[in-house]
Amino acid sequence: MRPTRRNPGGGAASAAWELLLPAASAPARTRGRSLQAALREAVRSGRLAPGTRLPSSRDLAADLGVSRGLVTEAYEQLTAEGYLRSGRGAGTWVGAAVRAARPRARDLAPRSPGARADFVPGTPDLALFPRAAWAAAQRAVLAELPHRDLGYPDPRGLPRLRTALAELLARRRGVVADPERIVIVSGVAQATALLGFALHARGMRTVGVEDPGSPQHDALYASAEVAAVPLPLDDEGVALEPLRASGVRAVVTTPAHQFPTGIACSARRRAELLDWARSVDGIVLEDDYDGDFRYDRAPVGALQGLDPDHVAYTGSVSKSLAPGLRLGWLLVPESWTEEVVERKRTMDLGHPALDQAVFARFLERGDYDRQLRRCQRAYRERRDALVAALDARFPGAEVSGIAAGLHVIATLPRRYGPEERFLTRMAGAGVAVRPLSAYAHAPTGPGAGGEVRLVLGYAHVPPARVTEGVRLMAHAATG
Repeated sequence: MRPTRRNPGGGAASAAWELLLPAASAPARTRGRSLQAALREAVRSGRLAPGTRLPSSRDLAADLGVSRGLVTEAYEQLTAEGYLRSGRGAGTWVGAAVRAARPRARDLAPRSPGARADFVPGTPDLALFPRAAWAAAQRAVLAELPHRDLGYPDPRGLPRLRTALAELLARRRGVVADPERIVIVSGVAQATALLGFALHARGMRTVGVEDPGSPQHDALYASAEVAAVPLPLDDEGVALEPLRASGVRAVVTTPAHQFPTGIACSARRRAELLDWARSVDGIVLEDDYDGDFRYDRAPVGALQGLDPDHVAYTGSVSKSLAPGLRLGWLLVPESWTEEVVERKRTMDLGHPALDQAVFARFLERGDYDRQLRRCQRAYRERRDALVAALDARFPGAEVSGIAAGLHVIATLPRRYGPEERFLTRMAGAGVAVRPLSAYAHAPTGPGAGGEVRLVLGYAHVPPARVTEGVRLMAHAATG
């Protein structure tokens, strides 16, 4: 039976009725907790403002059709928590310490601005995520995972996953992979931060980074109080003379497919980099961000396989599965293992155990190899579509870099420049692109001689949309 609505306390009682009536209709065994939660939320949200006088427990109980004891208990609980205040004979009031909660949770995830054509690099095709296979792995893991594995994990990661990863990396990337030296991390970003802290602990206050290169390196190393020193590239990789002159003892490199220029580090430069690291008692930090994706030949093996004592190797599933999984790995030299693992322990006590167990099963059953093959076929088709569309719509355009990864460098003829005007036209037409100059660590101007040099991502764009996007780009460039 619904209670008869009364209004013994004026406006406050009326407000209380509207806010608390659903709680009063809750099942008897949960009615007290529901009433407390509703009253608490009303104060937090600001619907009951600080200084508002509430009805007496007798009046509110009658108004809601519940026992007076239920209301009294709710008032006492929220008074103890600081939401309400009361005095003998003075009634019950909303406390002044409470501040209204934000009306909504903001989403700060990086999103495409709704462009008509989006060629911004760095994102895989999230529609290729193997939902059915991943869900099957999750169900199997939840059914078989020992209870003890739900406790705090080894900060390096579950032994099962590290063992499976060691086999994968040795087989596919030529890595010297000891499971004892693999650390499971939340993507390459956390691996970078961990290495930054390890460098700082060893007295290294600078690290060399490729220029142009990943824009995240500066901030990630700065968080460990290590300064990033930009190092120029030549046709073979990081230029050796600037590296030697810089005084750094650590350098970050993407030898399999340099980001963003797309060049592959030559065999000679690989040997020279390792000779340099040995001569300064230093370390090379290898970011193998898309080493599995080579379209014209078998991928070149990882640099780490040549000298595991002077190379730290890192990778992730961000390009092969989804960046939202926040799942990657860091393989460190033996002499660095203890300090990196200890830093990982203090940072987060280890990666989530369930996610690790699911990925381990995914590796063991061959699902990850199948996913890599699926992505490779899709991305190769999209790269071919992009190259063909550029050739058709931008006569004289040059695509540089090896046939690999998730992006190309396109240099457009000077008639499409200058770069600033070209970018303005693209923005006006709703075509999202990034110039190569956006990835420079050291300040630089637009392309030399009026050239427009673009870093065009294609992995997230189906072939038909690639073709249409280049058509829109060409129309905007000549319009």
